[in-house]
Parts: sequence; structure tokens; C-alpha cells
Amino acid sequence: MSTPVNTFRKLPIGIQSFEFLRSEGYLYVDKTALIYRLVTKGKLYFLSRPRRFGKSLLLSTLEAYFKGKKELFEGLAIEQLEQNWFEYPVLHLDLNAEKYDSRERLEKMLELQLESWETTYGVDKGTMTYSGRFSTIIQRAYEQTGHRVVVLVDEYDKPMLQTFDNPDLQEDFRKTLTAFYTVLKSADPYLQFVFITGVTKFAQMGIFSTLNQLNDISFDLEYNTLCGMTRTEIEATFIPELQALTEQTETTYEQAVEQLARQYDGYRFTPEKGFTPMYNPFSVLSALAKSRFGDYWFASGTPTFLVEMLKRTDLDLRELDGIEVSSASLKESGIEINNPIPIMYQSGYLTIKTYYEHTDTYALSFPNEEVRYSFLHYAVPLYTPLSYLKIYPYIVRSVRELRSGDIEAFLNRLTCFFADFPYELNVKTERHYQVVFYLVFKLMGQFTQAEVRTAKGRADAVVKTADYIYVFEFKLHGTAEEALKQIDDKGYLLTIDGRQLVKVGVAFDAEKRNLGKWLIG
Repeated sequence: MSTPVNTFRKLPIGIQSFEFLRSEGYLYVDKTALIYRLVTKGKLYFLSRPRRFGKSLLLSTLEAYFKGKKELFEGLAIEQLEQNWFEYPVLHLDLNAEKYDSRERLEKMLELQLESWETTYGVDKGTMTYSGRFSTIIQRAYEQTGHRVVVLVDEYDKPMLQTFDNPDLQEDFRKTLTAFYTVLKSADPYLQFVFITGVTKFAQMGIFSTLNQLNDISFDLEYNTLCGMTRTEIEATFIPELQALTEQTETTYEQAVEQLARQYDGYRFTPEKGFTPMYNPFSVLSALAKSRFGDYWFASGTPTFLVEMLKRTDLDLRELDGIEVSSASLKESGIEINNPIPIMYQSGYLTIKTYYEHTDTYALSFPNEEVRYSFLHYAVPLYTPLSYLKIYPYIVRSVRELRSGDIEAFLNRLTCFFADFPYELNVKTERHYQVVFYLVFKLMGQFTQAEVRTAKGRADAVVKTADYIYVFEFKLHGTAEEALKQIDDKGYLLTIDGRQLVKVGVAFDAEKRNLGKWLIG
């Protein structure tokens, strides 16, 4: 096997320091033209993006720019755009690294940061509050340097996200952080630029009501590509890596690029027309560095707050493909324990697929295959007694059986899967069983074309292999004969392309909590 051609090029996987990235020769997708537009058009900004989408690197780049480190921008777009390089005092607060499970943790983080700034600018904290100290630091930095201050806040909402299930602690954090952040309102005469990032926009946080001039660019077409990567950027920057991926996966260049798109593209952060779909940068860089496809972003860690929320909510997974929500719910909501959809969008597990201007609503879905199948894998133990590692062999063997046309073996395997299912079939659990059917067939979609359509009282699926097209109808309340007749009556498949059509009607046995009689037509 030949050596991958990208061996000696350094890809910035997980690199959050712009200075380190540039000085150590890592590749960089040039976002500095957009950064120049930001700093020249406005003063106070907020940006929401999913984790590992480049927010920290963006803030580090802004810090290097405002500190006047022109040498780091050699060869980049901003080198030609900026004619005057000044050095501003920069206060960079990063809340991303700490685990906020107590009031002491947050206080320690703020204390360390404030003490560092106080040492730099000779401020005696005395008996001042956090907000008083922050305000004094800003004013003193301005007076000492003669330049207005730049404030950068990374993951401002991290303490709030980690305490959504502890209302008392979250309220404590809210009061502390609100007082701290709203200093930026009174300090406006001393400020040159403010940029705040996070995952979600907490409507109850005083930062957004007090700083009413804060420009939320999270949905702006103008800055849609500020974080993440476009296909054009990938193909312009990583040609050797794409060639290596092509070689290692034994595909053509076009096939490799298309697979990269299916796996990691599809994020949309604006309702406007003319948007550019965005790729997940962490996954793209990981795939190019390793010359193989994988579930890199999801494997890097599902946020704890989302895990707990999904455990507590009555979420119907079948609704996620194309679920419609109001514009306001995505732009203004914080975390609501009974409504995980906004936070699933803001966290990157769902994205905008369609915007309906006449109703000001969005249709959401999974952005790409990595997120779709990784999320469904994760959801398995929430709805079944099995982990994904245990259900995976069922899925793989089932796919083999359907590819070979052995429908009886597939149905027997599905029967074994439900053999130890713990729930009695009743009004409350009927939807639960339907979701399990949905999960099984949707997970098969990794290896086949699997479509799952569900409606009240029934669950049906279509699975396409190279030689067969299967149409399934499962009756939770009815007979196998009725299920098979429904396939014929409804005409689920109106066009057949030469593959053998197999119709399968299955009755679910409520007493056995398992598949009952089935008919194949």
C-alpha cells in the first residue's frame, strides 16, 4: 500500500489558537475577509454555532488581529484589506474548559481571569464585586493604553447549559453572569469591539435585554460561512488530502467528494435564499487527516445536557425528519426541558432544510449521514433494552438477509429482537413500539436505501437493495391480511424499476409483545 500523500501537511484538528496554528505551519481556511467585514461594520456581536465548529479559533483570530500581530496574517485576505494595524487591549474570557457543577467552580474561573487582568493593568480588587472589578479593569485598560478595549467571550452559556437540571444552581449562575456581562452596557465608551459566542441564546439572560444593541448574526446570510467550511474552501485548500482520501477509499475523486458531502455537509444557518451549505470542520479535517470516513464529530462527545434532556422528554424520533418549528423558537428560546428541538438545532443535531416565509416557520432535519445515524445509534438504548453495540449485529445480519432475498430469516431475526422487550403493548406504549420499528429500519439505511413512513396506528417501511424492493406494513391492531391489503390499496410503490417487489404484511401480537403472523406477497 502506498503512503498517503498528505503525510507532511499539518491539519488543524482541535487547534484553537490562531497564533499557534500560523506559527507552526498548520493549514488554514482563510476567513479573514469576513473578519475584516465584521470589525469594520459593527461593534457588538453575538454568534451561535454548534460545538467544534470553529468558534474558539474565530475568537483567537480576532484576538491576534486586535493585538496588531500583522505577521500572523501574511498571505491572508486581511493583509491587503487592513491598512492600519493597531494594538488594542484584549480581554478574552473562555468559559469552555471548566465543568460548572457548583457555584465555587464558576467563581474560581471568574476569579482567576479577573486576577490575571488586574495584574496586567494594576487594579486593586479591594472589596468590589465581580462586575465592579470587570468594569474597573475595562476602564483602566483604556486609560493605560489609550485605546478602547476589545472583549471576547467564548461559550458564554456553558455554565447555564451544564445546570439546566438544577434550577437553583442555574438561577445562581444566571444572576452572577448577568451582572458580569451587563457591565458591557455601561462600559460602552471604553469599548472598541465585543464578540460573544455560545451554543444557545438564553432569552432570560440579561445580556440580551440590557445589551439591546448586540447584533445577533447567527442567522445572517452575510456571515453564514464565518464558521465551518464550504465545498469550495475544502477543494481549494486540501487537494493533496482529497487525493489521499480517494486513494485510500479506492474511489474516484468525485465519489470521494460526494461521500464527504453526504457525511459532513448540509448545515444551514440562515433562512435567506442563496445560502451556502456548510460542512462540519472537525469531521472534515479528521476524515482528511486519517484518509477515511468516520463519525468523528458525534464520537467526540454528546453534550451532557442533551443526553439528560432526551432521557426526560417524550420525544417521538419519527417526527425529527421535517419537523416544523416557529422562527421565534430557534432564535429566542433557551432550554426547555419538555422541548428539546431548539437546543437540538443550536447544538447541530438538526439543521434548517426549508424556510416557509408566509408562516415564518422552519422545517428541520438531520444535516447529514454522520449526524443522522450517530444520533439514531445513540437513541437505541433510550427506547430498547439493548445498546447500539448489541443491536448492531441484528442490523448487519438483517441487511444481508434482505440483500439475499431471505425475507423469512429477516422476520425471524426481528422476532428475536423483540423477544425480551419489556413493555406491554397498550395505549401508552404503542407509539414506543412504533419508534422501535422506525429505529430498526432507519438504521438499516446505512447499508440500504431505507424509507420509513409512519402514521397513527401503523408503521410502514420501504427497503431497497440491489435486487429487491421490500414494502412492509406492520399492524399493531389488525391482521396480517389487512396489512397486506393496505399495501395494495394504498399503492405505496407506483413505479418499479426492474427489481423484484416483495410485499410483507405483519400483525403484531400484543399478548406476546412480538411479531405475530406475517404474509408475503
